[in-house]
Amino acid sequence: MFFRQIIESKLSQYAYLIGCQHTREAVIVDPQRDIDRYLEIAAANNLRIVAAAETHIHADYLSGLREFAGRCGVKILISDEGGSAWRYEWLLNSAFDRLLLKHGDSFVMGAVKLEAVHTPGHTPEHLSFLVYDRSADESTPMGILSGDFVFVGDVGRPDLMETAVGSKGVMVPAARQLFHSLSLFKNLPPFLQL
Repeated sequence: MFFRQIIESKLSQYAYLIGCQHTREAVIVDPQRDIDRYLEIAAANNLRIVAAAETHIHADYLSGLREFAGRCGVKILISDEGGSAWRYEWLLNSAFDRLLLKHGDSFVMGAVKLEAVHTPGHTPEHLSFLVYDRSADESTPMGILSGDFVFVGDVGRPDLMETAVGSKGVMVPAARQLFHSLSLFKNLPPFLQL
């Protein structure tokens, strides 16, 4: 398995390029709009990006999903959780190739499998992705891409929708959702790379 974390230090934002070295296919998770850097890394490692995924709708940077869909024709993997207010309208009203993911759904690409875990709290549609290297172990994940749900030593903020966006009365329900998501997270294997 090819696994590369790509950091944008000005935003403390991470994207992940994960590839199957047998099929030479790759998926990019949480890409920014400037997709050339991801394409260059993939090409330098003899990989072709065939899918782009997002953990949640981002408010702090422009997503690269639309650029990947329009310029490269890749499959877009997005959440189908959180209700109708949390839909990617640009994608749903298009002919772009897409896979809408609910909790437990997965995307397989050669020896790589991403399994969606609905982890609301930071945002209602938020997904984390369990990462499997099926060439090593088909049934046990090796890591989790948690987006803005959980960090090393911290959790995502459930208050931003109310304090930054101005949505009234959503902070307490979001905090409850986050607490519930954390209780599920605690049941995952303790050796997962975060």
